[in-house]
Amino acid sequence: MADCIFCKIAKKEIPSTVVYEDEQVIAFKDLEPQAPVHVLVIPKKHVESVLALQAEDKELMGHILCEVMPKLAKDLGVDAKGFRVVVNTGEDGNQTVKHLHFHLLGGRSMQWPPG
Repeated sequence: MADCIFCKIAKKEIPSTVVYEDEQVIAFKDLEPQAPVHVLVIPKKHVESVLALQAEDKELMGHILCEVMPKLAKDLGVDAKGFRVVVNTGEDGNQTVKHLHFHLLGGRSMQWPPG
């Protein structure tokens, strides 16, 4: 999508601090971190939100959740003590960028309720 900031980051049109990348996914540091470790993991394919996922996206979501997230948690040093993965969806879910993205937060105790 031409005007999507995350699509532009994925295409390297906008600089970011990339911590992981493969053919399907890119992960980069959040510009306004809410924890000592705060990275965003996005599919390179534009998907607006969880609600826009299709059956054809099952492999991509499995890749993100079963392969990329555990690798990042280990590489970023938050696997041993724990971390949080957050996906905001829609206005009330506080989704500010209309491109599916996963927040990986760690490096401190995560409180509940979150906000």
